Amino acid sequence: MRTYRQTAVFFVLFASSASAQTIAKYAGEFMAIGVGGRALGMGGAHVALVNDATAGYWNPGALARIDYPEAIVMHEERFGSLINYDFASVAIPYGADVSLGLSVLRLGVDGIPDTRNAWIDNNGNGVFDSADQLDYNKITYFNSADWALYFTYAQRSASGLLYGVNVKLIRRTLADQSATGIGFDIGAVYSPTANLFLGVNAQDVTTTLIAWSTGRNELVSPTLKVGAAYSIDLLGGHLTPAVDADLRFENRHFASIASMGPVSIDPHAGLEFDYKNTVALRVGYNDVKQMSVGAGLHLRMLDIDYSFAKFAADESLGNTHRISIRFMLQNDQFGRTAAQ
Repeated sequence: MRTYRQTAVFFVLFASSASAQTIAKYAGEFMAIGVGGRALGMGGAHVALVNDATAGYWNPGALARIDYPEAIVMHEERFGSLINYDFASVAIPYGADVSLGLSVLRLGVDGIPDTRNAWIDNNGNGVFDSADQLDYNKITYFNSADWALYFTYAQRSASGLLYGVNVKLIRRTLADQSATGIGFDIGAVYSPTANLFLGVNAQDVTTTLIAWSTGRNELVSPTLKVGAAYSIDLLGGHLTPAVDADLRFENRHFASIASMGPVSIDPHAGLEFDYKNTVALRVGYNDVKQMSVGAGLHLRMLDIDYSFAKFAADESLGNTHRISIRFMLQNDQFGRTAAQ
């Protein structure tokens, strides 16, 4: 019974929020969770470090780093498996300098009971209370899902600068309501030395409009992600610290680590030790004050990465496990040099 009451309250809250015609805060949160076991094990400090097909999400310019076709899939369950979060991406090198990618992510709650037509208002007061009942035969179920589809173009320049752009399509559904939107990202990576990496990603650079079928609009404000990473040779492997900062312009105050006027700053930090490109250990700290740990295993054409995070503030939220698998078609006939 408690579950159905919560569902009824959920619909009341959603209906009341729909009265505001334009919402310009937190509309893009489902696209800010992060993807990939490696990145999430490092607390999301990945804007300058990313070198695989997840670059379509983290930094479109970094997709130019790939030399072979590859694909990545990731699955995550949150809050006691109530929320499913999935990501998949494919990327290919094209010619000597270009890379192309396609990525999709989905955040969804499946099997939500719809009690709107099953409520029996026994006392006629228009409020669901202890005197009322549900006709269980009239309960139906629906899914609530947020989708984002990224089309990525990246290119290498003669100066060593890597740059790229995303065109992303957004689709959101809730019962019989839906929304669509389109946004653009611009990213770049530069290495002034062999071991130092600098990255920047301007997400939703033109401000992304998400229009609902109800007439309500949501605006995703631009986010500027900047980061740096440095690789150190150590004990036969590579020790790589990385730091990122998310600069948002939504007047976030209490929901950010630091803020000044309309600008908020959320840091990420991570550390990775990769031993002889065989096994990796990682630790990180993210923008929601959450510690994470992770590990990775490198095979010839396959990478398996895992990360773990615990919601220390509320144990009832459960732990978060993420696993991603990266497949690389490392064959000379498919490599970038073969296309030159």
